[in-house]
Amino acid sequence: MLAAACAGRHASSARDAVRVDVTDFGRTPDGATARLYTLHGPTGMTAKISDYGATLVELWVPGRDRRPTDVVLGYPKVEDYAAAGFYLGATLGRVANRIANGTFTLDGHTYTLVKNRPPNALHGGLRGFDKRMWTARPDSTGISFSYTSADGEEGYPGTLHVTVRYTLTDHNELRLDYTATTDKATPVNFTNHSFFNLAGAGTVLDHVLMINAHRYTPMNDASVPTGEILPVAGTPLDFTSPHRIGDRVGDGKAMPTGYDHNFVIDRPAAPGLALAARLEDPRSGRVLEIWTTEPGMQFFTGNRFDGSFPGVGGRIYQRHAGVALEPQHFPDAINRPDWPSVVLRPGQTFRSTTEYRFSSMKDSHE
Repeated sequence: MLAAACAGRHASSARDAVRVDVTDFGRTPDGATARLYTLHGPTGMTAKISDYGATLVELWVPGRDRRPTDVVLGYPKVEDYAAAGFYLGATLGRVANRIANGTFTLDGHTYTLVKNRPPNALHGGLRGFDKRMWTARPDSTGISFSYTSADGEEGYPGTLHVTVRYTLTDHNELRLDYTATTDKATPVNFTNHSFFNLAGAGTVLDHVLMINAHRYTPMNDASVPTGEILPVAGTPLDFTSPHRIGDRVGDGKAMPTGYDHNFVIDRPAAPGLALAARLEDPRSGRVLEIWTTEPGMQFFTGNRFDGSFPGVGGRIYQRHAGVALEPQHFPDAINRPDWPSVVLRPGQTFRSTTEYRFSSMKDSHE
């Protein structure tokens, strides 16, 4: 089974109560009323999450000057999320990333999916989890969102019950815990598709990134892995030592528009959380570390942003306005039996955890 339970480093890190406010967030294409839930954390962090797509809309984090800034890209109303195609902050499923040619075979049966990014299926289909209404259950430490995906939805087998829990801890962390059960064997691969900009505006090309991965999965012209796992050494994908994201963007032979690649995280043998990436913004002093139980991470520099759909606060999202660092299983893993499995079976419980840990750079880095 693909996921192991993980208690994380702070099993009781949300001791103090988290206040939750609820506001109207607009109407979905189906006419449903979407809500925006604001979590006020014990250390001053604030997260705003919608029940449409279990979507992280805003995340306010203090910097070196202790002033909070919204460090994720988001839209001001649910109508924009329904119309736009960038998956900002959304919970992705039933299977995040690509499935080659929109087909897979499981237990002798071939399933045909919606090919919403021809020739492939992407991020769960035309109406993946990002465009579904979730049931919200706030409590004293966070909020849980639940959704039941019907058998046959977007072509996937089995009735799948999914929960993603958002928690703000007293260690300046946003923690996401995913669980799922099914009544029929089905592939599952969840992630959050937030785009981070630790400065709050501008591009992320001056952000400094370290990815804890010595290997990656090369892809073909359809952005599907070839099946190889190769070293990053000697390629523009080598972020094993921190360097500026924009250093090699624009190189016509390497990264003409930016990055959109899956990395194989260097994980210890023991199960649990492992460091996936560290992102720094020298201007604000903000630092983000991503720790996860997942085996891979997609690194994407928002290459398709074109200024449409103005964001929260009137921000305009042009190319490279944010960077997505998405812990997940490898793309097209359902068609690669030698890779970590994405198959969930009846009687099993899928569990996955990702923590976004924020801090500030030391004065010596200024």
